Amino acid sequence: MNAKHNLLAAVLLLSAAFSASAQSKTDTTPQLGRDPIKKVVAAMTLEEKATLVVGLSHRRTQGNMPGGAMIGQTEVKVPGAAGNTAPIPRLGIPSMVLSDGPAGVRIQPIRRGDSTHTYYATAFPVGTLLASTWDPSVVETVGQAFGNEVKEYGIDILLAPGVNIHRNPLNGRNFEYYSEDPLVAGTMAGAFINGIQSNGVGTSIKHFAANNQESNRTGINEFISERALRELYLKNFRIAIAASQPWTVMSSYNKVNGTYTAERRDLITTILRDEWGFKGFVMTDWGGGHDWTAEMNAGNDLIEPGRPDQTQAIISAVKHDSISMKQLDLNVERILNIILKSPSFKKYAYSNKPDLKAHAEVSRKAATEGMILLKNEQKTLPINASVKKIAAFGNASYFTIAGGTGSGDVNKAYVISIAQGLANAGYSPDADLQNTYTKFVKDTAAKIKAATPKGHWPAPIPEMIAGSDVIAQKAADCDMALITIGRNAGEGSDRNLETNYNLLPSEKQEIKQIADDFHAKGKKVVIVLNIGGVIDMNDWQDNADAILLAWQPGEEAGNAITDVLSGKIDPSGKLATTFPSHYEDVPSAKNFPGTPAGNPKEVTYQEGIYVGYRYYDSFKIKPMYEFGYGLSYSNFSISGLKLSSPVLNKTLTATVTVKNTGTVAGKEVVQVYVTAPDKSIDKPLQELKAFGKTRLLQPGETQTLTFTINTADLASYHTDKSEWITDSGKYLLKAGASSRDIRQTASFSVLKTMVIEKDHDVLQPPVAIDELKGPSHE
Repeated sequence: MNAKHNLLAAVLLLSAAFSASAQSKTDTTPQLGRDPIKKVVAAMTLEEKATLVVGLSHRRTQGNMPGGAMIGQTEVKVPGAAGNTAPIPRLGIPSMVLSDGPAGVRIQPIRRGDSTHTYYATAFPVGTLLASTWDPSVVETVGQAFGNEVKEYGIDILLAPGVNIHRNPLNGRNFEYYSEDPLVAGTMAGAFINGIQSNGVGTSIKHFAANNQESNRTGINEFISERALRELYLKNFRIAIAASQPWTVMSSYNKVNGTYTAERRDLITTILRDEWGFKGFVMTDWGGGHDWTAEMNAGNDLIEPGRPDQTQAIISAVKHDSISMKQLDLNVERILNIILKSPSFKKYAYSNKPDLKAHAEVSRKAATEGMILLKNEQKTLPINASVKKIAAFGNASYFTIAGGTGSGDVNKAYVISIAQGLANAGYSPDADLQNTYTKFVKDTAAKIKAATPKGHWPAPIPEMIAGSDVIAQKAADCDMALITIGRNAGEGSDRNLETNYNLLPSEKQEIKQIADDFHAKGKKVVIVLNIGGVIDMNDWQDNADAILLAWQPGEEAGNAITDVLSGKIDPSGKLATTFPSHYEDVPSAKNFPGTPAGNPKEVTYQEGIYVGYRYYDSFKIKPMYEFGYGLSYSNFSISGLKLSSPVLNKTLTATVTVKNTGTVAGKEVVQVYVTAPDKSIDKPLQELKAFGKTRLLQPGETQTLTFTINTADLASYHTDKSEWITDSGKYLLKAGASSRDIRQTASFSVLKTMVIEKDHDVLQPPVAIDELKGPSHE
């Protein structure tokens, strides 16, 4: 601990001692938890109020990033956490600890050089994989285990989940987020929050709102129509908040329609609180926003990580009537309401010893549930019983990627590589390849580290390309080839189209060489995608007999991947984000990440509501793999679709029967899409309105799934009226295994047009947007 740290500790101790002394004499000072919150707020000085709404972490070293953004780092109470709230001991107000991240608690695993006591956290699967389970119960189970680590490591609020929409596949943080669809994203986030908060700790759903790129994320001005905001980029938050009531919401770095989100009262108060009924407090992202007075007035209650000048600015603003005392009191009150619920206030005796072994099993099981079998020619998978020796190619076969970088990274004790997972299951990865790849990666990493200037991110390690002679030898010696394609990204920058989204020519050539040599020997080639986001699959996927999309599956990666490859677990994941045939097909490809190129200042969401499958299906553009797609080792029928009524008044139910018609036990996901009349406003061809996953069905076993559709589920937002309206007319309900694999359909009617909700006229863009309009489907 340095001198500055010692000084802070001394100040806090003196403050506590003074408070105790004063209370022992008079015992009239209001105390949080004993006295009403309003009485505690009334007893606070202006300086104390301004201190509480500004984070304590301004007294700690931060990891700075481009544009004023930063990754938090504190030494107070829990080393390596992201930040703290300020304590006010005389009023019984403790400091809360805030910690990243979305795939595991991000704290320092070794403290003060003492490696005999470690504080590792479980690396759980990334958000995109969790969404690919299409099973909220799996995600909630992950949240329960995750939340236990939050609590046992002395943390009060987890800065997660991230719930932003996959607008464009090049977003560097898509791995943290769930889906291109707000229903899937919101449902999964709600389940995650409920799991975390079942432990008596809090969450911070983020980044509110439309934080859909990393390029100039702290300055980008996004022009988005109110309809697109409400139907896509806010709806995910609304669904999650209604399902779980997270303790906090984190505002985003970007501007929306000319104003930083942290400074928009119409967003943070009018919509979030007045329309949706959110009860917690709102905090900035680390270094987010620029006008701290505007943030307080907007209802952004806590500024993180905090600096002394921000505290002084708020004091000055109150003294000069730029912030009313009533507003500041409200900001303070919201924070105190959450502090009352926190483990720090309740003086929870955290153990620093969560059950990491049990949580690793949770991580492993969840990972298998979200892996997606994209291709499986001639039943290549599960691995044939005759296969023993496997030639594993690719850096990521030996250095498997557990999760993304930045605040979403986790300090975990280990990562099981794919090669290790294969070995654990009784297979024999080729030792020569393992030694060669291991030496290459370690030597290259050391050279890159030595050449990287202090304070800069190291360059990624290039892929080792095996020589033709090596490939030929392994085709002769081994029973099967397994190629792992690894891609990573994270906070601070978006993915490079040519080197991260596309495969390099050398990689494509190597895949072809491996396929040619192994196929010539009558042997199979399996490709595993160890990636955080969508990639291009042209020019190489035909060389593979089977492709397993494993995403970034956490610390048990190799074991979980092998569970699926071996057939121990039947793959049941489905895509929650579309794989386009070509990047140019992406509806936002022409304007992502904005203008001017290289350092974008603004971006216009010209695609409007046509994001992901809403675009591809409406405009009949064939994707590489559609939304909702995923194969199994078994087969399933979806039949007997029945509606409770031919007319929808308030709600109707739809039931379908799922039967395992194959020979392997497995699970199926049923997706319910609705085509709505578009006479009053243009609408996508179809939108997902419900989904459900079966239990594990044995061959021949059936299960009936029931779905509920409400009138509100069918409403579109009419900007000219500020109303959610469900049109009268005929609707087509479709039940299927993907957006393009519809198995059953049924019609119902809405007899009269219904105004579902009247909202405020807010968030209007300051410029006209020439939005894409879809073709009529009536």
